[in-house]
Amino acid sequence: MKRTHYLYIIAATLGLMSFMASDEAMTRENGVYVINTTDIGKDIEGYQAPTPLKVYIKNNKVEKIEFLKSLETPKYYVKVKNALQEKWNGLSVKDAKVQQVDVVTGATYSSEAVIKNVQLALDYYQKKK
Repeated sequence: MKRTHYLYIIAATLGLMSFMASDEAMTRENGVYVINTTDIGKDIEGYQAPTPLKVYIKNNKVEKIEFLKSLETPKYYVKVKNALQEKWNGLSVKDAKVQQVDVVTGATYSSEAVIKNVQLALDYYQKKK
């Protein structure tokens, strides 16, 4: 076989290996699934920017929601974080998916984006676990 054939085989193998790489949106450590919406929710925007989150799930219950860096207006985003961060804690994934959460007055777009990201993470968890 010619050398160029070997290079093509190596390149194809490396490409396949990177395609089969582990799922970076959901990781698992010590029995806790962590769903990161940075990539899967990149199109979910608040008032100015995406609102990525990490949703932690253990034993099919939401442990916590972690707000990741966002370019939303800090003054309003802090209000959203304070109001919504613990709304899903302790709920089963099934109950968390139907949890009715009110938006924060004055930060409607950011609130809605956070709620959509939580829903996205819960759906992702159910499909991929």
